[in-house]
Amino acid sequence: MLAHPDKTLVIILGPTGSGKSDLAVRLAQKLDTEIVSVDSRQIYRGMAIGTAQPSTEQQRAVPHHFIASHEIDDAFTCGRYETEAIALLDRLFAVRDVVVAVGGSGLYIDALCNGMDSLPEGDPELRRELMRRLTENGLWSLAEELKRLDPEYYERIDRQNPQRIVRALEVCLQTGRTYSSLRKGTATKRDFDIIKIGMLLPREELYARIDRRVEAMMEAGLDAEARALYPYRQLNALQTVGYRELFDHFDGRRSLESAVELVKRNSRRYAKRQMTWFGRDKAIAWFDPRDPTAIEEHLKIIFRQVND
Repeated sequence: MLAHPDKTLVIILGPTGSGKSDLAVRLAQKLDTEIVSVDSRQIYRGMAIGTAQPSTEQQRAVPHHFIASHEIDDAFTCGRYETEAIALLDRLFAVRDVVVAVGGSGLYIDALCNGMDSLPEGDPELRRELMRRLTENGLWSLAEELKRLDPEYYERIDRQNPQRIVRALEVCLQTGRTYSSLRKGTATKRDFDIIKIGMLLPREELYARIDRRVEAMMEAGLDAEARALYPYRQLNALQTVGYRELFDHFDGRRSLESAVELVKRNSRRYAKRQMTWFGRDKAIAWFDPRDPTAIEEHLKIIFRQVND
C-alpha cells in the first residue's frame, strides 16, 4: 500500500433500493473521478439484473470497477476483495485526488476501510461436517446454532448466506470464542481519508421502492436471467435474494407469483439487516437520497476542513 495522505475515498452506502448508484454517478461526475463497487454480488458476470448492477448508461458516464469483473464460479472472498480493492485504489489515487466507492455489503465496506481481522485458518474436517449438515438439515439449522453461539453476529449477518454462516460457525466451534469477538481487532490504518455518506429513507418509502424495483427487475428479464443461471444454483454467488426464490419456482415448489412476493419480502428483510449493521457505525453521515444537493454541500465542507 502506497502512502496517499492527500487523497480521499468517499463511500456511498446504505440498504438495497435506497438510490446509492444514482448518487454515486452524480458525485463521480462532479468530482471527475471513478467508482469502485463495494458489493459482494455485483462483481459477478451474468447477474446484472438480479444484483442491480449499474446500467450501461451509468457505466458509460463514469468508469466503474468490480462490476461483472469475475465469473460466478470464482471463489471470491472478502479478504481477496480487500487486497484487490486496495491495489486498485493505489492506481486510482496516482491520478485522482478523490475516488467514489458505492455499495451495501457491510463486511466488504469494513474490509475496505479497516482491513480484515486475523482469523484462524479453516479446519477442513470441520468444514466438511458443516457442509454435510447444510446439505442434510438445511441452512436454518446452522443459523439456529450460530444464534445460540454468537447472537451478536447472528443479528448482523445475512442469514440467507450459507458461506458466511458456515464460516462463522466454523470459527466459533474451532476456537470456543464468538466470531464477533474475533472480528473486533485493531483497525488497519489507511493512508487516505475516508468519508462515509449513508442513504436514509423512511422505512415505508424504502420498502415501497424495493417492491417497485423487484417488479422492474421482473419486467427487465430477471426470470430469464435466473433460468440461465439455474444449472449453477449450488454456487455461493447464487445464494442470493432474487435467484433462490426463482430457483424454487423452477423446481415446482412455488408459483411465479409467490416467488416474486417472496423476493420482495426477503429484499425488505435484507435491507433491515443492512441498516442494523450500518447503524453501529458512528462515522456515517446520513442523508435523504432525494436531496443530493445537501450531500454535495456536506462534502464541500468536509473537503475544506481536510485541506485546511
